[in-house]
This record gives sequence, C-alpha cells and structure tokens, in this order.
Amino acid sequence: MTALGMGLFVASLLCLVWKFWRADRAAAFPAHGWVGVAISLVAATLVSWGVGWVKLFLTPIVWTGYVLATDAAVFRVRGRSMLVSAPGAFLWMAVLSIPLWLLFEAYNLRLQNWRYVGLPDNVVLRTVGYLWSFATIWPAVLETTEFLLVTGGRKVAESRTLGRGWTFLGALMLIVPLVIPAEWGAYLFGFVWVGFAFLLDADRVWRDWGLLRALCGAGMVCGFVWEFWNYWAAARWVYVFPIWQDWKIFEMPVPGYLGFPAFAVEVFAMYVFVTRVLRLPYYEVS
Repeated sequence: MTALGMGLFVASLLCLVWKFWRADRAAAFPAHGWVGVAISLVAATLVSWGVGWVKLFLTPIVWTGYVLATDAAVFRVRGRSMLVSAPGAFLWMAVLSIPLWLLFEAYNLRLQNWRYVGLPDNVVLRTVGYLWSFATIWPAVLETTEFLLVTGGRKVAESRTLGRGWTFLGALMLIVPLVIPAEWGAYLFGFVWVGFAFLLDADRVWRDWGLLRALCGAGMVCGFVWEFWNYWAAARWVYVFPIWQDWKIFEMPVPGYLGFPAFAVEVFAMYVFVTRVLRLPYYEVS
C-alpha cells in the first residue's frame, strides 16, 4: 500500500504542476515561491541523508515550503495572492489555525482516533513543533483551494438557502460523539469532520459549486501530501481508530481519506465564521 500512496502523492503534485503550467500568466513567479520550492527540496534531500533534526520537524518544514510555493503560484496566475496582497490576513489565518485545530485535538482526547509518536523529550522543542505544524493547516488548505480556483475556473450556482435544519444537524453531529460512550464515539469521528461545516456555513459553500469543488480537491491533495510527509517524519501521528487498521496507505486507513474533502470545507467555514465574529482581517478565497 505504500507504493500506492507514493503514486497518489506524485499524481497530486503532477496535477498541481500541470494546472500551473497550462494557466495564463499575470505576473512573474515571485521570490518567496522559489524559497518555498527550495525549502521542500532541501528538506527532502536532508531526510534522505538521515539528518535527525529535519526528520523531527519535517511536517512543519515542508508545509511552510508548500504554502510559500502555492501562494507564489497563485500570484503568478492572477497577479495577487494571499501572502503578497493581504499579509495581515495571512498572518491571522496562520495564528487562528492553531486554536481551530486544537478543537479537533480536544475531540480526540475523548474519541482517541490518533496519537503522536517520536516527539522530542524537550518540552520547548515539542511545543514549537506542535504550534508550527498547526499554524500551517489552514493556510495550506485555503492556499490550495485558491490555486485550484484560479487555475480551473469557477461556476456559481443559483443562490438558495438550505435551511436551519442543516445547522441543527451540524450541532447534533458535534454533540453526539461526546455524549455517547467513548468506545462508540470512536467510530463517529466522521461526524466531527462534517459537523462544523453544516453548523457554521453550509449555505455559502453549497451556493458556490466551484468553491465546493475546489475545497474538496484541496482536501484530497493536502491529504495525500500530509500523509506522505508524515510517513517519513520522526515526529508523526499514527491513527488508532478501531477500523481498517490492516488496510492503510501510509499511516491512514483507506476510508479515512474520505474525511479530507469534508475537512477542507470545515476549514473554510470555520475561518469565515471566526474572522467575522472577531472582526479580524479576512482574505476572500476566490
């Protein structure tokens, strides 16, 4: 299954590269994009040489490079991008990514779907690794979403409202895994992967099919890339949820990959909701 995962990882990157090269050019590829590409290539080389500190911080290192390169690709295609045109909003997105992801970590304390292994004993290094890694999650998903939008077009459906029933359903999905016995709730983490999307912003996503398609695509791309780099990292997560443990691609049981598109929709919904409530600088992914 590792070979299949390698193929999916390569296919994901080739898809992004193909879309990039066939897209129109609005500006030159900026310097921070080359820095991002260099970071990823150097990290991969050093890992292959067995450099310990790179393997320890591999996840945040390569995702920093990925975010920089993807943002630069968006700028090259459209002439503006999140990091170049709205650096304040980008910084807030990275900051918000930490507490937003910690919500899922809080659910995991009870549902026990994954755990971390190979973490450094030094509490400072461990904390830096956590915060740096978590800060890349929202930027990675939303930068990839915007890249897919600007290189693949967008179709907005007719405006419609799904109704408050979806909000109620989202709330129910987020509550049920917490109130039933933990051994049953471990099977229902899928509810958490979709619950926030329904609770916070189902209408907006479903009105814009292009956005929904881009978010789901970004979720799958990021999912394969996340799991690939995690597999080679010294400090990594392993999945312990009670199904399909004998059928894995990298560390993730195969059905778990279905959660990545839903998670990407949640990333968008949570970002929009929190920035509006807190009146923080907001970047319109479009």
